[in-house]
Amino acid sequence: MRTLETERLVLRMYTEADAEGLYAYAKNPNVGPRAGWKPHESVEESRKIIEEIFAPNESWAIRRKGSDRVIGTIGLEPDRHRDENSKEIGYSLAEDEWGKGLMTEACQEVLRFGFQELGLAQIAICTSPENSRSQGVIKKCGFVYEGTIRHSYHQYTGECRDSRCYSLLKEEWEALQQKAD
Repeated sequence: MRTLETERLVLRMYTEADAEGLYAYAKNPNVGPRAGWKPHESVEESRKIIEEIFAPNESWAIRRKGSDRVIGTIGLEPDRHRDENSKEIGYSLAEDEWGKGLMTEACQEVLRFGFQELGLAQIAICTSPENSRSQGVIKKCGFVYEGTIRHSYHQYTGECRDSRCYSLLKEEWEALQQKAD
């Protein structure tokens, strides 16, 4: 996967060298638990997540242009519910960057990449019913609510939570792009 750019952001594939930057924001107890993962406990844990999760799923480290600081993560991973012509998007962002429209900006670029460059037919996303911040990004990006799968996501706490599921078809995304022009 290649580096992507937006007006304010650079999305570059994760490398082991990004472990300290990932840890710096992922250790915050307000970040991971919203998505169902535990706060990172060490740089070594962040390095392992890069190696075992982010690198195989081709996740991007998000940076502001002109900065080396990792402020978030976004990636396209195999869709657990559909065939290979669909991917599921996932993301997280440093708490001090919330509310600035950065994740919406990153998500819109990854949608463009997925539909135009990878030729995907559909991109999906699932989130916790309580994660209103993520639902705001989902709505701004034009995803369509499909339903809630009850007790479908096993969290690091051992609890099982519901997942609100959304998707966006390529034709729907193209219609949104025409409206924006």
